[in-house]
Amino acid sequence: MRFLLLALCLSAIPAWAWDAARIQQQAATLPTAAQLKARALLQLVAQQREAAVERQLAAVNDFFNAQVAWRDDREVWGQVDYWASPLEMLAKGAGDCEDLAMGKYFALLGLGLPEASLRLVYVRAQYQGRVQAHMVLAWYAQPDAQPLILDNLDPALRRASERSDLAPVFSFNAQGLWQGGSAGGGAMQAAGNPLTRLTIWRDALARARAEGF
Repeated sequence: MRFLLLALCLSAIPAWAWDAARIQQQAATLPTAAQLKARALLQLVAQQREAAVERQLAAVNDFFNAQVAWRDDREVWGQVDYWASPLEMLAKGAGDCEDLAMGKYFALLGLGLPEASLRLVYVRAQYQGRVQAHMVLAWYAQPDAQPLILDNLDPALRRASERSDLAPVFSFNAQGLWQGGSAGGGAMQAAGNPLTRLTIWRDALARARAEGF
């Protein structure tokens, strides 16, 4: 990520801290299978809290890739584009790339990783012989470091330089929006208007906060 494009007006959102009791309370309203997945996520975070960061990244990446079936929003929600909160996604047992990346983002915040080290990245992905819009999660050991990529297309943790199949377009977290990715700027239109996406992102943040994330 080479430069800050736009600062988000999210000052009302505090530094993230999980409310495990609230997550459990909200999960209790879900179907039994979803309750079990939510409980497993809480257990994973408790067990991995003292682990090395790369172990935490791998555990979270593997959990969501295994527990959530990758499905299009039209199939899951009957909408062209819906960004699900973590419990919404676990309740369905399915989600698209945005849902998976956001679930990993919230889980890693729950493990205590600094928000500045995590960015959701829109990319142009080469997949099954065609280019498609896709989202991954990137973790930065340092602001100018080569990030590690958490993804469902390629479940192995790899540095951005090892993912020649991904071309970054823009990235964001609750602190800001950046043009491009680890390899520099990109054409914003490839994944849609980022300003429009921010409205969807703010809505997803609000729903996740209401669940205790």
